[in-house]
Amino acid sequence: MKKIGIFLITLCLLISLPLRAEEQQLTPEQQQYILEARKLLDSLNKQTGKVALPNGAASLDVPSSFYYLSPEDSEKVLVDVWGNLPGTGSETLGMLLPSDTTPYDDNSWGVTIEYEEDGYVSDENADDLDYNELLEQMKQDAQEASKQRVAEGYEPIELIGWASPPYYDKTSNKLYWAKEIKFGSQELHTLNYNIRVLGRKGVLVLNFIAGMDQKSLIDSNLQTVLNMTEFNQGSRYEDFDPSIDKVAAYGIGALVAGKVIAKTGLIAAALIFLKKFGVLFIVGIGALFRKIFKKK
Repeated sequence: MKKIGIFLITLCLLISLPLRAEEQQLTPEQQQYILEARKLLDSLNKQTGKVALPNGAASLDVPSSFYYLSPEDSEKVLVDVWGNLPGTGSETLGMLLPSDTTPYDDNSWGVTIEYEEDGYVSDENADDLDYNELLEQMKQDAQEASKQRVAEGYEPIELIGWASPPYYDKTSNKLYWAKEIKFGSQELHTLNYNIRVLGRKGVLVLNFIAGMDQKSLIDSNLQTVLNMTEFNQGSRYEDFDPSIDKVAAYGIGALVAGKVIAKTGLIAAALIFLKKFGVLFIVGIGALFRKIFKKK
């Protein structure tokens, strides 16, 4: 109770300084929501430095400009804050978030981390792929997936095209590309930025959650995210032993085309937010919320 009391005093001080109009618009429900948001943020274990991922095959070297959240904490952000289906976070190996924002900011973004252990993915034909031809097939796949979404009561989805064409770095065995996706009638399109890190027995799957208006920001952070992600010794791509290791049934092209709409709820989350979150963002409240939770 003491902690809550201190926070209420701090909250009152913050909203009483330059934000008189916003203060007048705050309702008890909105104040309660802010308290709940603070409680959730305080519960997150933000990890930096060397982080061993739960799969035991890979690690992160997280700089101070980012922090890592465990699958349990990722569940809080992805489900409780960004409105995804329960279990979304627990299906990941965790996620990365920039340290200069909170998940509640209207410009927030993050990177989910997963692992697909389908075997060693050969990059032998990486230079021969026609990514424009691949894109046309992906658009058709998206149309079929959209029909299923509509039948289930969700908004239709459309793959607009490449936001950044696929690029494979044979030295680091890292593949990355970005898609522009439209949800329903939303004017602001979703940016689906992908990274795949190839390993001995599978692939690390990193997906950025952001809007198209954040593409330049994601581009500026791409190399940092690429650099912090590596497989451990013995699980690296060069550790592959053809005499005992399984080879995946697909190649580089399938990594780009596969599961094009599998995370539709997830990649749209940063733009949609929960309906209850919209209640908070009446005129001027967004600025107040950012001020209260701004990292000092």
